[in-house]
Amino acid sequence: MSAAETEELVAKGLAALDNGHTHLALVCFERAAEIERSPLVCSSLGFCRAAARGELDRGIDLCREAIGKEPGNTLHYRNLGRVLLLAGRKDEALLAFRQGLRVGRDEGMVRELDALGTRKPAVIGSLHRDHFLNKWLGILLSWVGFR
Repeated sequence: MSAAETEELVAKGLAALDNGHTHLALVCFERAAEIERSPLVCSSLGFCRAAARGELDRGIDLCREAIGKEPGNTLHYRNLGRVLLLAGRKDEALLAFRQGLRVGRDEGMVRELDALGTRKPAVIGSLHRDHFLNKWLGILLSWVGFR
């Protein structure tokens, strides 16, 4: 296969991902990876493997490999964050999204962060947010309607 065919596979894979067809994208990126293992292919393949097959650790490794080769591309950070969310590692996913936003503005990443929402500040700022006083005062104030 030639470079043009690889580009066509990548374009089809990205379009499939945009339309929510993860399995189709997986096939495209696997075929593209056989030809050329570019950072874009690695990152996208990592997300597809995690989403379609549940290969979360392999997906994280592929996304991190892509970031190592091309740290200036925000798509790699978005894919890493999405895989980390699938793995249930929300704190790490937030870090990945924020690192990606430091690299450049990406509307997909902004949408992901908006979907995750933001937490209100701790009631007692000098205590850790997981402290039982912060937790129960926050619940109580929310229940009363002051938060």
